[in-house]
Amino acid sequence: MSGFIDIITTLGYVGIIAVIFAESGLLFGFIFPGDSLLFAVGLLASQGHFNIWILAVGCFLAAVAGDSFGYWFGRRLGPRIFTKEDSFFFHKRHIEKTAKFYERYGKKTVLLARVMPIVRTFAPIFAGVGKMPYKVFFFYNVMGGFIWTFGFLFLAYFLGSTVPAVSEYLKWIILGIVLTSFIPVLIEYRQDRK
Repeated sequence: MSGFIDIITTLGYVGIIAVIFAESGLLFGFIFPGDSLLFAVGLLASQGHFNIWILAVGCFLAAVAGDSFGYWFGRRLGPRIFTKEDSFFFHKRHIEKTAKFYERYGKKTVLLARVMPIVRTFAPIFAGVGKMPYKVFFFYNVMGGFIWTFGFLFLAYFLGSTVPAVSEYLKWIILGIVLTSFIPVLIEYRQDRK
């Protein structure tokens, strides 16, 4: 466990914020563990390793900036994204999954996607490709970014401050978050198979 804590504290504020930005808006960002990272650093902040307010503001700004970058990337490249060949970081099925999610939830996709791995990365790109008005996108982006970052960070911070020795269970808590975040993806997959 101390090795895990060492890795996160070595990343520091800049590394954590960079991961949140990348997961929110870069095409390969889906490989990063956003939910579990936010929870872990919130928990570590409760133990004095980080300042919770620097994390909250920095991660929130990174999430909003990352989504905005993804939006403009999608808007600029448009349909060329759909004709790109599969590669290590890019798979058409991620775009297809996001497109189905977007069809189902419309503008709210930008907000709802924050809690869905893979979709979180591709939703802003798809909003740009679909030419969603930027004002509408930005509203949902800010709301989603705030709920996602502040929600995970302060939930973990509260748990770490009130539950004795909760950091001993960090590995299991993070595993639970990762597994839980894939439940909506599995439900969507099962519905597609039907």
